[in-house]
Amino acid sequence: METMTAWRVERPGPIATHPLREAALPVPEAGDGEVLIRVRACGVCRTDLHLAEGDLPPHRAGTVPGHQVVGVVEAVGAGVGEPAVGDRVGVAWLRWTCGVCRYCRRGDENLCPDSRYTGWDADGGYAQWCVAPAGYVYRLPEDYGDEEVAPLLCAGIIGYRALRRAELPEGGRLGIYGFGASAHLAAQVAIAQGAAVHVVTRSAAARELALALGAASASAGAPPEPLDAAILFAPVGTLVPPALAALDRGGTLAIAGIHLTDIPSLRYDEHLFEERTLRSVTANTRDDGREFLALAARHRLRVSTTAYPLAEAGRALADLEADRFSGAAVLTI
Repeated sequence: METMTAWRVERPGPIATHPLREAALPVPEAGDGEVLIRVRACGVCRTDLHLAEGDLPPHRAGTVPGHQVVGVVEAVGAGVGEPAVGDRVGVAWLRWTCGVCRYCRRGDENLCPDSRYTGWDADGGYAQWCVAPAGYVYRLPEDYGDEEVAPLLCAGIIGYRALRRAELPEGGRLGIYGFGASAHLAAQVAIAQGAAVHVVTRSAAARELALALGAASASAGAPPEPLDAAILFAPVGTLVPPALAALDRGGTLAIAGIHLTDIPSLRYDEHLFEERTLRSVTANTRDDGREFLALAARHRLRVSTTAYPLAEAGRALADLEADRFSGAAVLTI
């Protein structure tokens, strides 16, 4: 039996306890409707960190994380027409939906109660091989290398959905709180659409990157002008009140993360009155993914990455927790 190197979440806990452990696992096989992918790169997401540390309750024991997977199709299961063997494809967070519930039927498959997720409900890309349902993999823009395109599959797609949920008006003023993998891509999309982007982050390196990408301002304090919309990428609930307070009348704050620490009490007159809106973001639809990847093909995005070999997956998560890099970390396999 052929085996592969993979990393599993054996026992969730603080990253210092090394919850991610290397293992030799059987190379998976493509079942009906699935494709077998030889992994070439996998983005490292904060969601992987939440899973490893237990902020996200594990859905199964010993899961292989990773849901920004870039690779080549090596085999296809019964009933698969596309993609074909040899195609480069991407695997993202959303892995499966039922297709028949009220949410799926109305186009909100991201809200499907029976949805399944890569690297949470099934093994992901912190490995040399993975399988995925053929209907949930993406064709990738050709003008990006493997390391560059990997972060687009979650950081990019979720940032794009968060930007849509924030309802930024044309030429509006957007606030971005936290400036990691997802934020630095969403900022570029907003700037390309004519927005003035104001970044709030405690990281000096992230502020420097934001300005280099065209942000109107970058600081550790409040934005310099009222905002028409804002996105909270940092998983820090205490940032919600000041972000709401920074909104102009009718503004919307979208919270992009899957996990958030507790939100302090809000004052109606200071944070919500004058039709300010607070919204969450839950996963994405496949249409979100296709739209964003098509946009990335038309407007070449600058993707800031730090590469780690697969053997150093644990160090990549530790560096993510400690904010030791700007942009996105990517495992290269």
